[in-house]
Amino acid sequence: MLLQRFLIRLLTMLITLFGVAIVVFVVIRVAPGDPIAMMLPPGATDADIARLRALYGLDKTIVQQFFIWLSGVVRGDFGTSISLRQDVLGLVFNRLPATLELAIVALVMAVALGGTTAILGARERGTAVEAGIDIASGAALSIPDFLWGLVLILLFGVLVPIFDISGRVSPQLDLPFVTQFYFFESLLRLRFDLTWDLLKHMLMPAVALALPLAAIIAQLLKQSLKEVLDLDYVVLARVKGFSETQVILREALKNAALPTLTLVGVQFTFLIGGTVIVERLFSYEGLGNMAIDAVINRDLPLIQGIVLVFALLFVLINLAVDMMYALLNPRLRHG
Repeated sequence: MLLQRFLIRLLTMLITLFGVAIVVFVVIRVAPGDPIAMMLPPGATDADIARLRALYGLDKTIVQQFFIWLSGVVRGDFGTSISLRQDVLGLVFNRLPATLELAIVALVMAVALGGTTAILGARERGTAVEAGIDIASGAALSIPDFLWGLVLILLFGVLVPIFDISGRVSPQLDLPFVTQFYFFESLLRLRFDLTWDLLKHMLMPAVALALPLAAIIAQLLKQSLKEVLDLDYVVLARVKGFSETQVILREALKNAALPTLTLVGVQFTFLIGGTVIVERLFSYEGLGNMAIDAVINRDLPLIQGIVLVFALLFVLINLAVDMMYALLNPRLRHG
């Protein structure tokens, strides 16, 4: 049953990616603006324009262009960036780790903050503490991540400048990295000076991304905990003399966390999508920031490559969440 579910999801994933490829390809082709004209200096001749159009295959019909591009993608060739004159796949893989690191750190923050808040709210249910948590969660959820970014820039970049609000790492530092996962590699190398510098650059964009998700986690997990706390086996644990905190952590949390785990997986895809604007706000050198540059420059191969990689990430995360939920839920595993 689980294998069948996996194969169906895999087929759905491939169909989704093919649909995304068609939509993106058509939309950016029909959008106004000529990328070749933007590349050339004023005074370029028609022959120069025709030569570049042929070089990038833009002199062919849109159907021919699509299947040429798709056959290249299947072979691992995403084309050459028009604005940067480099291999698209190399550019994407060079920036993707920065975005993944940012998203993972933001996810950890959201789970830690949302989980702690939910447990505190469930423990203090019916009191002013729970009411305060509900108000704070509502406020965090009602403000989108990019607005949180602006607020954080104003607070910790202008009024109290204690964090770096631009870039990924200080340029004067020695960078001994062999991968693009700077933050994780600095931890493995025990280069805590680099870790601290990377964290100072990453903290504000990560907090901006984490706050709305933390609010969602806090609300859902608190509600699940409150429902579980009224069940008989939890009441029995209280009778045995466990404190309320012990009851929540040892008895209630493991059963209440399943819906939240599923939600966290799904919300992680939205969190990655949110990096596009947040990275731009903080000049963070990730894939989202490069995507905006690609759109501004009408860099068609680079836009297509970035969107396809983002889509692949989304479907892989959803596939992992679906499989994890099936493994944790006996009714789906044996149904």
